[in-house]
Amino acid sequence: MTTAKTKRAIPVVVEQIGRSILVVRGQRVILDRELAAIYGSTTKRLNEQVKRNRDRFPEDFMFQLTAEEADRSRSQIATLKNGRGQNIKYRPYVFTEHGAIQAANVLNSPRAIAMGVYVVRAFVQLRELLASKTALVRKLNELEDKLKNHDEAITAILSAIRELMNPPPPKRRPIGFTANLDEKS
Repeated sequence: MTTAKTKRAIPVVVEQIGRSILVVRGQRVILDRELAAIYGSTTKRLNEQVKRNRDRFPEDFMFQLTAEEADRSRSQIATLKNGRGQNIKYRPYVFTEHGAIQAANVLNSPRAIAMGVYVVRAFVQLRELLASKTALVRKLNELEDKLKNHDEAITAILSAIRELMNPPPPKRRPIGFTANLDEKS
């Protein structure tokens, strides 16, 4: 009974984590605050552990957002809260798939270790989804190219049918006697 319940819960967890994954600088990443929430930690604690283990996080595992990227990552609807200490002081860090696993390792809590598996599954699922969409786009482009050739052929057939439906009026001989020796009858 618990295994069936657990198996149903796994796709839900992976789907929820998948919603947290963003594309920044052409890489799929997750914000430090999102990752901390998934791992059951505070953002401050996560970033603290990352700074203590800086050699485990090269540039391709984790990087800090620029001010412009950080502004774009905030909600467009929400407004900033008034008061001291209510807003983000520092630009957030983002973690790639490998960085998210390293973060679980440096946090070393049971929840972080357990959720690390789901984070990997979410990244893999997103990668597979993007790969299938790329293949679909390629097939649609091929179909469109084929249809363009068919459209040209269909257009040519329709114009030929229109010409046959509207033949040119027959040449009539003028009334009276006219001698045009160049014209053949």
